[in-house]
Amino acid sequence: MTGTLRLLLCLLLLFLPDASPGRAALPQLMLAESDDGSGDVSGWLMSEKLDGVRGLWDGTRLLSKNGLPFSPPAAFIENFPDFAIEGEIWGGRGSFARTVSIVRKQADGDDWLTLRFAVFDAPGVQGPFTARLEAVRRWFAVHPSRFAFVIDHAPAGSREALTQELRRIEEQGGEGLILRRPDAPYTPGRSRDVLKVKRFVDAEARVVAHLPGRGRNEGRLGSLLVELPANGLRFRIGSGFSDAEREDPPPIGTLVTFRHNGFHDSGLPRFPVFLRVRPEEF
Repeated sequence: MTGTLRLLLCLLLLFLPDASPGRAALPQLMLAESDDGSGDVSGWLMSEKLDGVRGLWDGTRLLSKNGLPFSPPAAFIENFPDFAIEGEIWGGRGSFARTVSIVRKQADGDDWLTLRFAVFDAPGVQGPFTARLEAVRRWFAVHPSRFAFVIDHAPAGSREALTQELRRIEEQGGEGLILRRPDAPYTPGRSRDVLKVKRFVDAEARVVAHLPGRGRNEGRLGSLLVELPANGLRFRIGSGFSDAEREDPPPIGTLVTFRHNGFHDSGLPRFPVFLRVRPEEF
């Protein structure tokens, strides 16, 4: 397949029909796999994994990864390009809950102006990853934006250097790293050309029940009984909650994100720890 045909296919797949009212056509995005620590990373590029809300600017609108239109004020999207770019709507480290609260608002507001759009790709540009990112840099050099920036990438070098950078980012309160193959085309769906690098693995599960606590947690949440969507396996998550979350736990049916240290032979996660409620619309 030629480069031109591949680009046309990617752009065609970018928006598929979606009958849900209030939603744009469902974006078909390039999604990262988890790094297993075994591959050669020399020649790859690394950047901090920003803990924000993923967004797609389609040239005229800012959408969630599930096609839900956001409502930023005009000032936020001023000078955004006339081609598709992807990034994280981000309020800084440790601000995920606040960012979600802001982007959920249907009416535009000044709270949006405390956020920025951190760009990491451009599906509307032909060519390898480095060329796509350079096209975004050129655009914003000519059309400056107060609320958008291109995420910095640096050579990964080696596994040892990658580990050192991961440790540095974690010590500063960051979530982890992203690895990208510089010559990779934009390919909708899961791709080994983009890897998440974290000490702990994240996953999602559905809340099935609230289990009562004992001792200092008597009279409030002790643990969540949750179910893995993929296989229906159930297990408890008993740590990682704040006092406020134990007093007012995630409702039954909610999707939550937890971290773990891999899986037992039974398929159950090792040492699951609650991280946060996962907003399904984003």
